Amino acid sequence: MEIIDKNLLDTVSAAAKSSERLRMNHNFHETLEAPCQRMLNALEPGTFVPIHRHRHTAETYILLRGKLKIFFYNEEKVIIEEDVLDQSHGCYGVHIPAGIWHSMEVLESGTIIFETKDGPYTPITEQDILK
Repeated sequence: MEIIDKNLLDTVSAAAKSSERLRMNHNFHETLEAPCQRMLNALEPGTFVPIHRHRHTAETYILLRGKLKIFFYNEEKVIIEEDVLDQSHGCYGVHIPAGIWHSMEVLESGTIIFETKDGPYTPITEQDILK
């Protein structure tokens, strides 16, 4: 059992702030082969998330704190939609179907999402990054 409380969020945020990538996961799944990947993802402004897709799984983000802009793209790298996840404006999360090109911009320090997707973990390949 693990409680998701302010202390855990603060710990994961501190790790993200000190990380070279300016983000840090805290996994709840026990192995990378687990059929459901569940994690906290702490993100800091300036972290780089390339335009990418997950061909084998949908993913869902629920905003726990902070503010995040999500971008969706077509094959020509044109933004087709953008949304801001911001609890103060009633936007709490997003579900991204498999195969959809997306990226994000972190708008507030201390941003944390709960993220879930189908496992096992599959690293993003070059053909899943839109250049």
